[in-house]
Formats: sequence, C-alpha cells, structure tokens
Amino acid sequence: MEFKDYYKTLGVSRDATAEEIKKSFRRQARKYHPDVSKETDAEHKMKEVNEAYAVLSDPEKRAAYDQLGQGGFQPGSDFQPPPGWDSNFEFRGRGFNGAQAADFSDFFAELFGGGMGAGTRQAHHSRRGEDHHAKIMLDLEDSYHGTTRSLTLRMPKLDDQGRTVLAEHTLNVRIPKGVHAGQVIRLAGQGGPGHAGEAAGDLFLEVHFKPHSRYRIENKDVYASLPVAPWEAMLGATIKIPVPDGQVEVRVPENSQSGRKLRLKGRGIPAATPGDLYLVLEVVLPPATGEKERAFYQTMAQELAFNPRQNPGV
Repeated sequence: MEFKDYYKTLGVSRDATAEEIKKSFRRQARKYHPDVSKETDAEHKMKEVNEAYAVLSDPEKRAAYDQLGQGGFQPGSDFQPPPGWDSNFEFRGRGFNGAQAADFSDFFAELFGGGMGAGTRQAHHSRRGEDHHAKIMLDLEDSYHGTTRSLTLRMPKLDDQGRTVLAEHTLNVRIPKGVHAGQVIRLAGQGGPGHAGEAAGDLFLEVHFKPHSRYRIENKDVYASLPVAPWEAMLGATIKIPVPDGQVEVRVPENSQSGRKLRLKGRGIPAATPGDLYLVLEVVLPPATGEKERAFYQTMAQELAFNPRQNPGV
C-alpha cells in the first residue's frame, strides 16, 4: 500500500487554511470532473481529488493525517500505519464513515474506514450534547491489574484563521481489570456540551494495547516466547517464569521441540470469560566459544546418530 500526500494532490501547503483548501478543491474539480474534463485520466484524478478533500476539509481527519505525516513517509513509498498512530485524538460522533472509505483508496480505508464499534450512540435530538470518541493505548499489565490512568486527549478544531489546531484536556480514567482490545469504556457526560440546559454527550474510549517487548495479544489470548536449554527440552523440566500477573511454574514435557505451545488455561486477559496464556518454546543452544564447548559439540556429533534433515522435503 502506498502513502498518499493529500496536500500535493490538492496543490496546497501543509499550513493551508480551510478556505485555501476549499478553493483549491473547486479549481481541481473544474479541471478533472468527468462531465467537462478532456483529460484522459479525469475520472481517476477526480477520485484522488475527492479523497484528498475528504481528509483535508475535515479538521479531525486532517489533524490525524498530519500526525501520521510526521513519520517522514514519502509519497508512493510502501506504507503501513504504525500502531496507535491515531490514539488520543478526540473525535465527534461515531468516527469515520466506512461506506465513504469504500469509495476511496486502500490507504484511506486503512486510516479512516474503521469507525467506532457498537456502544456509541448519537444524540436523541439536536439539543443534547454530541457523543465523542477516542482510541487509547494501554499497557497489557493494565488489563491484568486494573488501574487509573491520566489521559491527555487532543480535540482538533479550526482557529480564527481557518487552520487546524489541537485543544488538549486531561482526565483521570479508571481502567477496569479484564479490559480487552476493542472494548469501549463509556464516560458519561464527558462528550460535547448540551444546549439550552440539556445533558452533555458521552465520551467513548476504544481500548487498544501498546506493542509489548515480550507478549503478543490475540483477542483475549496472550502469547510469549519461552527460551529453554536443550537439556530442558529433551529431558523435561519444571521452571519458574514471570507472567503478566505474577509468576508460575511451568512443566516442559520431555522431547519438546521449538515451536511447541504450552497452554496455561485462564491466564490470558482476565475478562469475564478469560483468555489463555500460550508459551511458545524456543530451544536455545549454548554458544561454542571455547575449547570445552567445542569439544562437547564434537562429542555429540560423533556419538548421536542424528540428522535434522532426514525427513523428505527438508
């Protein structure tokens, strides 16, 4: 998937005002609209212009896109959005429109085609405050223990000159034990203000986990690599290891190979229906850096009738 430079597509600078963006879009639309344009690729160009305008004309999409652009991606370069690229942005309503994303490129759909899941709601009438939403990134350990986090959210808006600025506000949020990726935490009355004395909207926080140096998360299951010595793998062993909620003793069965999974039932995300913790064995060989170690390996080579490539196709 290629990174798209929407500013280049519309022919505006990165600090362009909303009015400048609108004028440039109208100029490009007159040039490439299929009903009037004589350009051979007018339809494709018009789609690109519409996509760029859909992002840059929306203060919230534009702010998130600008944040992503700070990563130094070049137009046309191979692109994959980094984890949490759009976290801690507070948006109005339900988020980005998936139906709209389907009309545009894979790049647009990857960034803006998700939207919020079930749980958000719109105002019953125009006087009630608008619901807001944001994605937040938590540590895996927060789910195991529960905690209170101080979160700073950024709300994109237009200033008096028509440029996008970010207004920040900080709130303390109780993170319940067992929260899992994709779960939505509702903060009643923390959304947009109501009108004429009506109630404020709600703020919905969609939970995601930060990349972890040791653990990988799939739904409510947690995976970790477990390094073992060759004799532990072949002879079996009981070893004590740290896990997100403390320490456990694990029995490594005899004749285990790298890649074997040990399942610790119920030791994954501690939700109402807890996930499992999977330990993936990784047999680690001692280095042969000295004479004693080299002699040991030479003895193994001579006395063990072992060929790791004896299976057909290996």
